[in-house]
Amino acid sequence: MGQGLSCTGSHEHGLFTAVQHGDLVTVTNLLQRDPTLLHHTTVYDRHSALHIAAANGQIEILSMLLDGSVNPDVLNRQKQTPLMLAAMHGKITCLKKLLEVGANVGETCPLLIPSPDSVLMFDSLHGRTCLHYAAYYGHSSCLEAILSAAQSSPVAASWLVLCWGFARFVNIRDGRGATPLHLAARQRRPECVHILLDKGALVCASTGGYGCPGSTPLHLAARGGSLDCIRELLAWGADRLQRDASGRIPYVVALKHKHGACAALLNPTSAEPLVWPSPLKFISELNPDAKALLEGALMDANREREKNILKGSAYSLPSPSHSDNGVDDSISEVCTIEVQDCGHQMCAQCTLALCCHNKPNPATASLNPPVCPFCRSTIARLVVVKIESHDDAEVDAGDISSSKLSKSRKSRNLNEGGSNSFKGLSFGKMGGRSSGRIAAENEWVDKQ
Repeated sequence: MGQGLSCTGSHEHGLFTAVQHGDLVTVTNLLQRDPTLLHHTTVYDRHSALHIAAANGQIEILSMLLDGSVNPDVLNRQKQTPLMLAAMHGKITCLKKLLEVGANVGETCPLLIPSPDSVLMFDSLHGRTCLHYAAYYGHSSCLEAILSAAQSSPVAASWLVLCWGFARFVNIRDGRGATPLHLAARQRRPECVHILLDKGALVCASTGGYGCPGSTPLHLAARGGSLDCIRELLAWGADRLQRDASGRIPYVVALKHKHGACAALLNPTSAEPLVWPSPLKFISELNPDAKALLEGALMDANREREKNILKGSAYSLPSPSHSDNGVDDSISEVCTIEVQDCGHQMCAQCTLALCCHNKPNPATASLNPPVCPFCRSTIARLVVVKIESHDDAEVDAGDISSSKLSKSRKSRNLNEGGSNSFKGLSFGKMGGRSSGRIAAENEWVDKQ
């Protein structure tokens, strides 16, 4: 890399190569000799050094470049930011650093409401945001970080509340009318599907031109053959009878693509699954431990339904990576949930049944909140029961199972064939032409 340093072209090539391979010393030396290199880009794709650092996870170089007052929202040829590339490639450390310095959530003028471009940026390739790319490639940690930044950043919150609303941000559509949930369902990303649904993604939203027009996330999950995604969507109230623009229900889509087990679960004549009672106020206010216990109970109940549906059929239900959540039967049968303010206790299964089986009021179409089955008092909140261990120390009942449940949920993508993570961004030959489609490796599948 030390040869031909008097040639500007060689300087550029040396800089991009050093950034790609994480050679901080060489990068520092080159920028000291020629500071203007900081603003140079690759020939065709217009990737800056910051793009290459973000895509390859070179956090030290990325931090140094940002300290040098480089614009964190610099655009490449496809109008993609370094934040988008970090989300595509799953480089969580770089993504968090870019969010910290205000990438896509920075204020353009301290006296004005931040512009939409500084809060939410779309590329020109597919009209997608960093949220779309994190969901598409299945990088759940990046997805959570972006959503957390959108909720917690004062600048982002001010814009989203005044002009968008966080729910609309979660359901933002790309250039073909697909939300992040559509992309996660089509690409078999159950962990991302769960995160998005938990944050308010619309489970029955229809696409525009993505896939078959009018497809819901359930149609797309049926097309991809993802049992885990179908489980999540059904548990959040996805409609098995909703039709796409061609008049097909998800059951027909699964049959067409020869996903027999998925079709069996989506058959309208099969038993309906339990649905997460998200409209209930005390459910939306659950702490993480209580939520983990009830979610585990929900998935257990629906798995029993699946076994009954598939019993005697030609399809044997594959054992998902999260099917054995590590919760002992003895633990699941004890009273782990306490009703407040009355203090009565129930097991997670009974609590869930109480919430899920309550029918809407026919006059108002609203869900009647359940009451404590023991004293008929109003349920203010649900918490995990404190269990005294043998050494007299209080332990949450949720601690016994929630950690295992969390680990099992994180392993779902392994059951689906793993994340579609790919190698870091390489700029190739400086004088040649690349495809310019660094984020569209699998887009042809969606057009079939």
